[in-house]
Amino acid sequence: MMRIDTGLAFLFPGQGSQSVGMLSGLAAAYPEVASTFGVASEVLGYDLWDLVRHGPEERLNPTLQTQPAMLAAGVAVWRVWCRMSPVRPGWFAGHSLGEYTALVCAGALTFEDGLRLVAERARLMQEAVAAEAGSMAAILGLSATKVADLCRRASTATEIAAAANFNAPDQVVIAGHRAAVGRTAELARTEGAKRAVFLPISVPSHCPLMQPAAERLAARLADTPIGPPSLGRVVHNVDVAQHTAPEAIRDALCRQLYSPVRWTESIGFLAEQGVDRFVECGPGRILTGLNKRIVPQCRTEALFDPASLAKGLELVQ
Repeated sequence: MMRIDTGLAFLFPGQGSQSVGMLSGLAAAYPEVASTFGVASEVLGYDLWDLVRHGPEERLNPTLQTQPAMLAAGVAVWRVWCRMSPVRPGWFAGHSLGEYTALVCAGALTFEDGLRLVAERARLMQEAVAAEAGSMAAILGLSATKVADLCRRASTATEIAAAANFNAPDQVVIAGHRAAVGRTAELARTEGAKRAVFLPISVPSHCPLMQPAAERLAARLADTPIGPPSLGRVVHNVDVAQHTAPEAIRDALCRQLYSPVRWTESIGFLAEQGVDRFVECGPGRILTGLNKRIVPQCRTEALFDPASLAKGLELVQ
């Protein structure tokens, strides 16, 4: 019999966690993986599972392919979990793109509609900024307040940099025009940052440059059926809040495109609600690593292959 565990939260990674061959071990043991990607391939009109299995990286890594691939991967792992355990989390959250996966798994959005949305989201994001005009960089070792100040100092009337992801107390990702991001990175190094490195991402997400994309995405969201989550509660990136009204969910997804991902606050909020165990549901361990710095007192397991599935299931024994 299904049981809700209010001390358990499922987290869904976003762009950057993908890799060629991801979930291959899980797929060999559980048919849910291939069947989930089969549905995705039908919706998208190309063989997404073949792309994930064989690549090459230069075809998988562009945002147009990565966003649907990561959504399908998260849903596939979730379906394996649902087969293996009657326990369901009381809470869901997803980093950036992962928020769409969270909404699908929480029952607010169908998988097929989620795929169509993220495919459109990726296209609009790609079109919003000219190729090579934008970039993102990770700043490690400085406070969020300090990084935001450096962004203001490096921006001009025509070139902006802004804090895009508040990932951990000592890790902030910035985004904007390539030159302004570069100036901010240089300032960060002079101010004592441990690292300030450009990321291999062509689209400057979660900054004002994405506002035109958000305005166009609003039209697609308006035509997409969205309901309140039927399983657990979803914490949104943009305001660290839970929404049940469809219009509020749509608004949060629109604002998310050009607003910072408040990940540190989101994880802190979940811990304050009594969550003491987290499952990163999807390929990679990025969110697990961040959690170790945000809530070291909590246990987090990344779930992406049979061995990690077994560890994840131990959390609910």
